[in-house]
Formats: sequence, structure tokens, C-alpha cells
Amino acid sequence: MAAPPEKPPRRSSLSQWLLRGGTDPDPRFTLANERTFLAWIRTALALLAGGIAVEAFTVDLFDPALRKGIAILLLLLAMLIAAAASGRWLTVERAMRHGLPLPLPLLAPVLSVGATVVVAIVVVVVFLRPA
Repeated sequence: MAAPPEKPPRRSSLSQWLLRGGTDPDPRFTLANERTFLAWIRTALALLAGGIAVEAFTVDLFDPALRKGIAILLLLLAMLIAAAASGRWLTVERAMRHGLPLPLPLLAPVLSVGATVVVAIVVVVVFLRPA
């Protein structure tokens, strides 16, 4: 006598709601998506540490208002990257589950523009600083 076929394991209702159906992609793709998410989180943590370091350790280098501005810019960029990373992970996961093209990575230009602004400010301050 043959055993009855096993039912596939069900996802939680939260997972079903977030992922919106589709079929499970190859686990390697899901894990690669997760590694990319973690890389964005690591980048956000580095920006967070940079913002704290600017505020704490550059008292002698920058005017207080400029120092605070650079620190806030780095902290806001860290917050934006961390928040957007989860949305990016979810949209990529949904696209893979439904066989759709992967969405455009908007995080990269945001990070690039934000970092460019911070670096430009620091370069100008260092250039204009008396020797």
C-alpha cells in the first residue's frame, strides 16, 4: 500500500501576504538576494558609524554647524539606505517568484549622490582650511 502524498509545507499568512503568491525561486537566488540585502545593511551601518565619528571626533576640524550638517547627512543617508534595503529585498523576491524582470536598483544612485555630496563638502572645507 502506497503512502498518501505529503502536503507541501505552508508559509505563514504574513509570508503569503508579503510575497503575494508565485512560486518559490531557486534557493540560491533567494539567498543571493538576502546577501545583497545584508550588504546594504552593512553599508548603512558604516554610514551610521561615519556620522557618529564625524560628530564625535572632528571637533577641531570643522565649524560646529558644518560638522553637525555632515553628521546629519551621513545619518539620514544611513537611515534611508537601511529602510530602502528591506523594500528592495521584497520587490526583488516578488519579481523572482512571479518571473518578472528585476526592478531597477534605486538604492545605488541614492548612495552615490549622497556620498558625493558629503565628499564634496569635505573637500571644499579641507581646501579652504588655512594651513
